[in-house]
Amino acid sequence: MRQAVNILMLGGAKRVSVARMLKASGKQLGMDVELFSYELSREVPVSEEATIIVGRRWSDPDVMDDLHKVVSENRIDIILPFVDPAIGIAAEFCNAENGCWTPMSDPAMARMLFDKAEADSMFRSLGFPVPATAEEAPSGSLIIAKPRNGSASKGLKVISAEEYNGMKTSPDCAAYIFQQYIEPRLEVTVDCYVATDNTVVCTVPRKRLAVAGGEVTDTETISDSRIQNLSAEILTRLGLKGAITLQFLCQKHPDGSTGDPMLMEINPRLGGGVVCSVHAGADIPGFILADWAGKKLSECRRWRQGVRICRYMQEVVFTPQTQI
Repeated sequence: MRQAVNILMLGGAKRVSVARMLKASGKQLGMDVELFSYELSREVPVSEEATIIVGRRWSDPDVMDDLHKVVSENRIDIILPFVDPAIGIAAEFCNAENGCWTPMSDPAMARMLFDKAEADSMFRSLGFPVPATAEEAPSGSLIIAKPRNGSASKGLKVISAEEYNGMKTSPDCAAYIFQQYIEPRLEVTVDCYVATDNTVVCTVPRKRLAVAGGEVTDTETISDSRIQNLSAEILTRLGLKGAITLQFLCQKHPDGSTGDPMLMEINPRLGGGVVCSVHAGADIPGFILADWAGKKLSECRRWRQGVRICRYMQEVVFTPQTQI
């Protein structure tokens, strides 16, 4: 008899491919996966694969009570956040709810990682390699200003040292983190999974070739032992669990080589481009389902470098109920 699994996606609006992969991985594991997605509108692409539940904003004081009702009514087994503000909510909710599981770190860690200033301070205290602060940057360097609680690259500013000197005295300064802007650079995302028993199941790097609206549209898996070893060290030392996305950058040199990887940020959730790593052989949706079911996971080494995906736009049509 096949096992029924109900999954609630938080903000899974555009994650149609991931939704399909969850169903396909479930089928291989003998599970019937039913998907729900918690959204602000019913008109979202993932409605092709999931039942849409119109809910509250993440900042709504009643969001936890509303989630409790949704989880209870739909007998949800697993909660998967797909946007940064939902990460802490999912972790906190599942910590308090018996029988509902999410493959992620504890709520305090999730909140810390969402605040780029707090995360950067923690990275530095642990000796992880990170870009220089604006104060440490060589004279004449450009500076990147990142909103502390931003996501999807919204609100990023690349400014001159003079602009930084003016900005750091303004009231808005505390809302940003300032680092040296490194150019030219290679940006690398690492799709990771750490099992409940702390096994680092996979660390799959992929270079970001094109980005639109903060989301990767062209990406390719690469093999880089420096980045993979550093990723495993970071995951272990921070005690992270579940699906995690690490973001690194490496400075490009004129001879075509790259400098040592520097950690930019950690998102304890599935990244938008994770489908590339899945196509390469790292079945992260399957790892999530197997982990929830209590199955022992071992390290995934048989994934392929050089697998590239190019994402494209496709329409989902919503027609009115009445005709004129």
